[in-house]
Amino acid sequence: MLRAKVFVYLLALLFLVSFVNAATIYGTVYDLSLKKINNARVEINTNPKQFLIAQNGTYSFNAPNGFYTIKAQLMQKNEVIASVQENITIVQDGNYVFDLILFPDIEEGIEDPGIDVNGRVIEETDANDGILLIVFIILFISGIIVGVFYFLKIRKKENVSEDKENSKAGEKSEDEELDNLIKIIKREGGRTTQKEIRKQIPLSEAKISLMIAELEHKGIVEKIKKGRGNIIILKKK
Repeated sequence: MLRAKVFVYLLALLFLVSFVNAATIYGTVYDLSLKKINNARVEINTNPKQFLIAQNGTYSFNAPNGFYTIKAQLMQKNEVIASVQENITIVQDGNYVFDLILFPDIEEGIEDPGIDVNGRVIEETDANDGILLIVFIILFISGIIVGVFYFLKIRKKENVSEDKENSKAGEKSEDEELDNLIKIIKREGGRTTQKEIRKQIPLSEAKISLMIAELEHKGIVEKIKKGRGNIIILKKK
């Protein structure tokens, strides 16, 4: 009996020691309208795994250096109605602000919260990386095709009329480009991704980022970090 108690104490001591040099990960859980979500279940796959019910939409974990997956789920009548899964890398001690935006679950077969994450996250991540690689290749090829088509179209206009080419040459002014970007966001229902904007505007990624930063500075849009990309939301005046 005494040996069992000593063993339990040793396990507890090892658990506490592992978090002596740990970082604090905290943030707020939002829905798509950027409203705080109460009572969402948030977990992180530390060893041992930690989870909590976010009160007032906030959560906080302590974790040592490493690569982790944070999951949040909103349950209603024992069913997951919204969820999100994000990766975070801790490289040094300190505070890490990591807000979560829950997206409605429209697929069947949502993973049960009680299932061990350590085995399945790796498999799902590998599959997602393969899909993302295919998407990037398709977008790259599409960009080349659009670029060639755009180049040939310009050359054709130049051959038809030099005067016409001179009158229409040059890029759009900055205000026109910003207005075009705002129209695209409105057309997408007031909320879209930076990747979707890139598809519809034949400009470089750096140029689009500068345009979004300009609109954000003017208080016209708000940019929310989502995984490897950004969600751009048109503010209501």
